[in-house]
Amino acid sequence: MTEKVCKRSISIEPIKQFGAEEIIRALGAPFIDVRYVGGCIRDSILGRPVSDVDLATPDTPQTVITKVVKAGLRAIPTGLSYGTITVFSQGSGFEVTTLRRDTASYGRHAEVEFTLDWKEDASRRDFTFNAMSARPDGTLFDYYGGECDARAGRVRFIGDPRDRIREDYLRILRYFRFLALYGQEKPSQDILEACRDLREGLNKLSVERIRDEIVKVLNVPEPGPAIDALNQTRILQQIFPEGSELETLRSLLNLEGKRTVQESPLMWHSRLSALIPNDQQKVYQAAKRLKLSNIDANALAQIQKAATEARLILSQGKYEHFFYSYKPKILRTAVLVAWARDVHASSPDWESLYQETLKWSPKTFPLRGQDVREMGLSEGPRVGVLLEQLEQEWIDGGFQESADDLRRRLKALIV
Repeated sequence: MTEKVCKRSISIEPIKQFGAEEIIRALGAPFIDVRYVGGCIRDSILGRPVSDVDLATPDTPQTVITKVVKAGLRAIPTGLSYGTITVFSQGSGFEVTTLRRDTASYGRHAEVEFTLDWKEDASRRDFTFNAMSARPDGTLFDYYGGECDARAGRVRFIGDPRDRIREDYLRILRYFRFLALYGQEKPSQDILEACRDLREGLNKLSVERIRDEIVKVLNVPEPGPAIDALNQTRILQQIFPEGSELETLRSLLNLEGKRTVQESPLMWHSRLSALIPNDQQKVYQAAKRLKLSNIDANALAQIQKAATEARLILSQGKYEHFFYSYKPKILRTAVLVAWARDVHASSPDWESLYQETLKWSPKTFPLRGQDVREMGLSEGPRVGVLLEQLEQEWIDGGFQESADDLRRRLKALIV
């Protein structure tokens, strides 16, 4: 079969660092046309970090298994009906997929047949820059102008956006994620209209799929344009029926951009907290509807609670109790969220409070129940009362008293 091969080669050194060559040799390259496919090609061309490496081959899944097992590698049929085998090499798993074409699609799942045609396989992918492939020698195959689109920051469907979305409604949310990650041009009005008109198809997706895509959008360094586009297409309203505070989120992103905000596991939590209306019940509803884990839901609730308290602390000027009650990452996040909500507040005051959170290190109250019991007080409610009283006074005193100081005061209270 004759193919139009790209006239140049690309550097695939970042891809090779993942160690898939053992698998490629086991599959029979160069006598069998084994290629790197998808996102690793896109990111390598753009000079971005490559996060995972996928391979494709015209061999059937059973032939792939036979070859790699013969070479001493472990294979797991993770998606056998779709032609995908996970092969392990040097401690890492790589997806190896047989070339395929869709024969029927149902909005999320498809029936496939295997093929020998690389272009046909590329045509079933979502966006042009995800449809590129490259041989181990760096020869690039780009059937739909993906390289030009990637370099221009243009997120473009292969073919008619409406047809591609109807094949898999998850592509609506993937579009906005890739727009957030790679978009440099304004999104196409035709694509936005297709996403808006077909958004009811999102109801066919699992909540977990929707949640994961929204979290990925919120974790992008600059998600603002993608969030605005989600709002324009009314998809944001569909995902967050309790309402959304876009201005607060924009304000938060602006605050993040003007100061060095360290990336943390709470980045998407803080942005979600800013996006959801400042109402504890609505926060609970959103967390429940998105099926957040207990850890994530608790982090979201803690940020909301601390952000509410931060506004009171700003006016009072005393923050010891407030800081002591939360982990440092929650504190920093919550102060920025509260600042983003308080558009009329004095910036120097908020900046000062935020800087104090950066200096803060957690404190540990030196006494325990055992200290009280060692002084002759038996188990009972009074143990907790005494410890709570001393802890509050220790906080009020700026955490200065030592364990010995506190024990002396404890002894005086018991006597």
